[in-house]
Amino acid sequence: QMQLVESGGGFVHSGGSLRLTCVASEYNLKLYAVGWFRQAPGKEREGVFCINPEAETEERTWSADSVKGRFTISRDNAKNAVYLQMDNLKPEDTAVYYCAAAYVRYCSEIEKIYNYWGQGTQVTVSS
Repeated sequence: QMQLVESGGGFVHSGGSLRLTCVASEYNLKLYAVGWFRQAPGKEREGVFCINPEAETEERTWSADSVKGRFTISRDNAKNAVYLQMDNLKPEDTAVYYCAAAYVRYCSEIEKIYNYWGQGTQVTVSS
């Protein structure tokens, strides 16, 4: 059973940056599609960003319109990790952020394709 652990959340002021890290144990994360999701208080969980498995020749990521130009996603295969770099953070980015992994060819913002989920990390952005 793959274990995913997120870290890097915290409290920042509007305009600040954070880098979230998702590390996998037991499995080689580069073989998996990885998605980042978030859930704000009182709201449904939503997709934020995702990245295809490393083996796919088509480099594909998906991102929500609300984070385009501010967030980026990347892999660090040596550390079996996926990062979510979040810049120019806004109060509406406040949420618990989750990473998820799926052994599929293409990543997606659709939650149900993901088999493995982390416990989440809190991101709070003040105005």
